Amino acid sequence: MNLFNVYPLFNINPVKAQGSFLWDDKGEKYLDFYGGHAVISIGHNHPHYQTQLKEQLDKISFYSNSVQNELQTELAEKLGKLSGLEDYNLFLCNSGAEANENALKLASFHNGKKKVLYFSGSFHGRTSAAVSVTDNPKIVAPVNYDERFIKSEWNNIEQLEAIFEKQGSEISSVIIEGIQGVGGIMIPTVEFLTKIKELCEKHNVVLILDEVQSGYGRSGYFFAYQEFGIEADIVTTAKGMGNGFPIGGVLIQPKFQASNGLLGTTFGGNHLACVAAIAVLDVMKDENLIENAREMGEYIENKIKDFPHIKTIRRKGLMIGIELDRDCSEVRNSLLYNHHIFTGNSNDKAVLRILPALNIKKEETDLFIGALKEVLEQI
Repeated sequence: MNLFNVYPLFNINPVKAQGSFLWDDKGEKYLDFYGGHAVISIGHNHPHYQTQLKEQLDKISFYSNSVQNELQTELAEKLGKLSGLEDYNLFLCNSGAEANENALKLASFHNGKKKVLYFSGSFHGRTSAAVSVTDNPKIVAPVNYDERFIKSEWNNIEQLEAIFEKQGSEISSVIIEGIQGVGGIMIPTVEFLTKIKELCEKHNVVLILDEVQSGYGRSGYFFAYQEFGIEADIVTTAKGMGNGFPIGGVLIQPKFQASNGLLGTTFGGNHLACVAAIAVLDVMKDENLIENAREMGEYIENKIKDFPHIKTIRRKGLMIGIELDRDCSEVRNSLLYNHHIFTGNSNDKAVLRILPALNIKKEETDLFIGALKEVLEQI
């Protein structure tokens, strides 16, 4: 049997990782400035993270949600305190797409409506409803397409108001990323988010904040939308939540009524996943990683802002989009193969996406800054 060939792969085989570095099977060392799409939030193999997972392996790794699991309660309490959403409830699942699926379903259960509003440039996942609110026709199969899903232009208040004027009574939820990641680090304006919240309240529409990539301290706030003083009805999270261990979460305002069987999952909130997520929160709190994300993000931006070929820098914390005056693939490949630094791209071919671990150190950022300067000066 062969693997189903859906991923374009770099010819690199990492076999070891520590902190912000990877080593391949040839012993070459790489700086990780991408974290596998913002997944590695506290660095590879953090000692506390490793210890907690190893100790849990000696106890119990998994049982289903038909039994009590005190680790789920501990995770919910710590997540509530660090995020500031202590009055919300938590549903645990396995991924960002699954979190968004459950959020959309819960919204529809709540108000009995069917339509969903999403935005240009969005990415919410590859499963049924999540891919239907993802702005990429290449990955939306015919079975996923439905006129219930309505697209509005990013940061376009006039169009948003027009859609609500016509269809507000039919819209169940609005789903929006705190910051668009795949879309190229696109940041919503405070006016745009404020208007969305206002229209949602007026028309009994559920506001879902997708913080799968922009959450967990990535933006310099626990969730990116919190900078704007907006209150979300439902918040979804995943990538940085488990530092590589698959876990997702749906944070739900108390006004949503739970009932047996309303939502469900086999693997979500299992013992190992909870321990991984608790360890991440412990490290984030003990090492002040949200503050570090702000400081290191600002440091990187100040150092690179005058480099040649950079048109704009879109950034919140350590969620950074560097827009070049050309396709970024040449720069990305040079950073990877000539300087051994992992970075990312986006649907905007000119945008180099930077998503290092939240505990990145100044000397590690300097390696990236020096390499980027050299690559851009040689173009």
